[in-house]
Amino acid sequence: MKLTKNELEEVVKEIESHKGKHTEFISVYIAADYDVNSVQRQLEAEKSTAKNIKSTTTRNNVTDALDKIVRYLKTLRKTPENGLAIFCGNVSKIEGQSDLQLWTIEPFQPLKTRLYRCDKDFVLEPLKTMLEVSEVFGLLVMDRKEATIGVLEGKRIEVLQKMSSGIPSKIRAGGQSSQRFHRITEGLTKDFYKRIAEEMKKIFFEMPKLKGILIGGPIPTKDEFVDGEYMATKLRDKIIGRIDIGDTDESGLKELVQKSRDILVGQEIVHEKKVLEKFFETLGEKPDLAYYKEKDVKKALEYGAVEMLIVSKDFDKKLAKEFLEMAQNINSNVEIVSTETTEGEQFNNLSGIGALLRYKIQ
Repeated sequence: MKLTKNELEEVVKEIESHKGKHTEFISVYIAADYDVNSVQRQLEAEKSTAKNIKSTTTRNNVTDALDKIVRYLKTLRKTPENGLAIFCGNVSKIEGQSDLQLWTIEPFQPLKTRLYRCDKDFVLEPLKTMLEVSEVFGLLVMDRKEATIGVLEGKRIEVLQKMSSGIPSKIRAGGQSSQRFHRITEGLTKDFYKRIAEEMKKIFFEMPKLKGILIGGPIPTKDEFVDGEYMATKLRDKIIGRIDIGDTDESGLKELVQKSRDILVGQEIVHEKKVLEKFFETLGEKPDLAYYKEKDVKKALEYGAVEMLIVSKDFDKKLAKEFLEMAQNINSNVEIVSTETTEGEQFNNLSGIGALLRYKIQ
């Protein structure tokens, strides 16, 4: 069963609490579209390599962990829809004793990582990165000659499209030739802007998790593009920042993200504020459609009436897990909110749990 974001966060904390005495903790990541049988064969081969480990204790621990993982993989017919992360190792704190633990995780989002590693610590960075990803930001760096379109997911920047205008740099002739050249280059520039806008529409228009768009480039160029209304209105409304930068390649995307940190942090806070403002507004104006008492929220979940479940990060973990599973079963939206805003602190003091309903219940 897929873990919710909150459940994954708890499991990651638990796994991270274990530290190996030697290089004997095994981490395996199977990407969503990768054949689980190939991984099984790879790990069978790793068992032969493990026989060369000099320390008897370490060798036995690694071999036992590999055996346990392989046995589990044999029970699977295929790779789970979102891929699989597996962690196994002897977590006993007492030298010479064995406490071989296995964790198998299908996360709430598709895994894009393939990995096998035997180390003193479990490799958790891909899952931690996933926990940071609640939305996607569109990226564009451009000038009159080149443009690069990408996305920011958590800390990962991915290049999606590179484009060039084909506009020549210089003209030696003067007079009318120079004027004619200027008209031609202006026409080519507008055509290039239209192509960029069309490509952005193809990539971003139907992207459900798109939270905002950041645009970078020289001062006149990016402003010409945005203010010229080449982009679809829906996408123009998503622009959250225009940043002055020079590079128009992948390094330009990195610089754009670096210079937009304050904007991105602010977006998370704004989103959280909007969620909680809606909750408190509904609670005040339509109290039949907003619950905050545990028993009422649970009843609404049982009725399948919850449109959005809101949980404070400081809410009781065991109860949160129960409510999140119920919400997942009825396809409710889930929002985990912090206590770092005034609204978040107010919500946590109220109860730390809340529900916006699809309809009134008796």
